[in-house]
Amino acid sequence: MFRWGVLSTAKIGREQLLPAIADSTNGVVAAIASRDVAKARALADRFGARHAFGSYEELLASDTVDGVYIPLPTSQHLEWAAKAAEAGKHVLVEKPLALNAADIAPLIEIRDRKKVIVSEAFMVTYHPQWIKVRDLIAGGAIGKLKHVQGAFSYFNVDPNNMRNQLDLGGGALPDIGVYPTVSTRFSTGKEPQRVQASIERDPKFGTDIYSSVRADFGDFELSFYLSTQLANRQLMVFHGDKGFIEVRSPFNAGLYEQECVELHNAGHNETTVFHFSGAKQYRLEVEAFVRAAQGGPDHVFSLEESVLNQKVIDAIFRAGDHDGWEKV
Repeated sequence: MFRWGVLSTAKIGREQLLPAIADSTNGVVAAIASRDVAKARALADRFGARHAFGSYEELLASDTVDGVYIPLPTSQHLEWAAKAAEAGKHVLVEKPLALNAADIAPLIEIRDRKKVIVSEAFMVTYHPQWIKVRDLIAGGAIGKLKHVQGAFSYFNVDPNNMRNQLDLGGGALPDIGVYPTVSTRFSTGKEPQRVQASIERDPKFGTDIYSSVRADFGDFELSFYLSTQLANRQLMVFHGDKGFIEVRSPFNAGLYEQECVELHNAGHNETTVFHFSGAKQYRLEVEAFVRAAQGGPDHVFSLEESVLNQKVIDAIFRAGDHDGWEKV
């Protein structure tokens, strides 16, 4: 069994990844680290972990851990991913890995030198609904893809939440803008060439709170909007000349609507629905990661893919500063 260590007691770890590891077939929660050792011990006891550490450095130095999961604030992702990889640990780090694509290069060097797996935690790429979307598009189910439409929004004005703190890497594009981009890239195997964007920032927080984006993929375009101060919504639609695909709960699978992919024909008089009830994307993610770390053939989201996705986000930020297209 792969022995996981977790850096911090962050909410996403408590609510999503730790339960997924505990439920997995090939890994166990072995250690929790927090700057408050009492919090680490409490969370360790909750998930049956033997070890609780009062610092991240102690966990990384421990031989009781094979790999680490990092759900720290965005601004600390690269730093601790690098330290974990240098310590010889495999690393699964929350998205976004970085706030600038160029900053990922040193981590690639460490990964290659230490011969460890380092992966950004895009759980959607492990969900069977997205594999189905990719296969349908590749198989010609909707003919020639012309347009992808996306939306991702929630409402959060809590000043203490890291998503509203610029110095911690907060903002809509780093937090959720990565999802329409990564799911489109994953499903089509294509990269955007240029983008246009309008961006609105919160006058108090300084973070981006609304974006409307258009991305030119050459053969098709992606348009999406996202916000941290709008009513909750998630949607992805892939529209071709022979039909379209609608993903009902694209990112937080099963939370907004039932997990399913709808394939509509050109006349919109025939619909095939693919259901994925019970698919646990976080469990699928951690199990695939462990198999890859143990030498298996599983593909995990690579740092090279992280660079490509972050280049899109970087270009969107640049495009928001002027009218017209910005090269990716």
